[in-house]
Amino acid sequence: MTRTVLVTGDANAVPEVAAATALHAAGRGLRTLLLAADDPHRLVDEALAVRLGPAAQPVAQRLTAARIDEQQAFRSALAGLDGKLRTGFDLLGVEPLEPDELTALPGTRQLALLRALQVPAEQYDLVVAAAPPPAELTAALALPEQLDRYLARLLPEQRQAARALRPLLAAVAGVPMPADWLYAARSWVAGELAATRAVIESARTSVRLVVDAGSCSVPGVRRAAAGLALFGHRLDAVVAHRALPAAALDSADGWLAGQAAAERERLAAIDLAVPLLTADRTAADLPALAAQLYGDRDGDGPQPPARWPWTAEDRLAEDGVLLWRLAAPGAERADLELMRRGDELVVGLGPYRRILPLPGALRRCTVAGAALRDGELTLRFAPDPDLWPSAR
Repeated sequence: MTRTVLVTGDANAVPEVAAATALHAAGRGLRTLLLAADDPHRLVDEALAVRLGPAAQPVAQRLTAARIDEQQAFRSALAGLDGKLRTGFDLLGVEPLEPDELTALPGTRQLALLRALQVPAEQYDLVVAAAPPPAELTAALALPEQLDRYLARLLPEQRQAARALRPLLAAVAGVPMPADWLYAARSWVAGELAATRAVIESARTSVRLVVDAGSCSVPGVRRAAAGLALFGHRLDAVVAHRALPAAALDSADGWLAGQAAAERERLAAIDLAVPLLTADRTAADLPALAAQLYGDRDGDGPQPPARWPWTAEDRLAEDGVLLWRLAAPGAERADLELMRRGDELVVGLGPYRRILPLPGALRRCTVAGAALRDGELTLRFAPDPDLWPSAR
């Protein structure tokens, strides 16, 4: 299966780091596709010394690159839906928009990225994407799961079984039943979402977070990592770009030596239990940058960690509670919000929010408390006497 690396973080450094990563992987024998997904100023083009377009083009041996065209992606998506929505247009008595009338809407670029990640496994070994900033990327990666939830609530699959009984149900209930075209559109959308989630949730997909070594905010980097972890995305490395050279620590210039020491201390404070890859300001081109970041590593560099587990632990005999542990590296207590909503748990970490279905046993419990320690959120659930099976 194709390996996918989403490079996000500092907007000025991401294009260069993504290009260096792709070039290194291609040089190690991997058939690599580099996607300029969020590069409005064409910094990827500048790094590769080539003008990229929506069609993939070879830029080096075993390296192909392309620029995501959100306008074209928007038109293609609507063209795929045209036959399924035409009945709806007919019911409304309106004419569909012509292709020349269509302009990309806000959010189209993120949808185009998700669609572009679905590449044939037999064509590429690795896809490297110069992705949007962390908050935007997290929202984009969360979109398929959120849309799946909306579909399940608004057009549940079990309703399709009632289509054969539609005339009877309409006569008894006095309410018109949804037409076949609506369920056909739902099935198509569900299939598209499933294909996208297969890539996003794959064990071979990870995120690489790029920071400017001299100006990064440690709390900001940790919050970005916590947001990714909340949605189950694997962070495989933090890349510190444009660091001061190691020789600066021993410089006779006290100010320079102090800046280098402060920079080292700041990077060490990130502490996200993933490799910290550093490239200093002496890297003059992509090969030099790749050599500093990856050295003799094979392929694309650090491999993705195992998917962070969300595990339940039975502590009824010892403490009278069940524990549900959620990975939250980088999370801070002040940013944490928790709310029980029926059979779901709403977890908020700063600007990020996710709705999680509770495991079966925990649905028959009440929330007894929570603790956030060492990058792990532990929730305590006490059995509800009215719902929990009794010994009798």
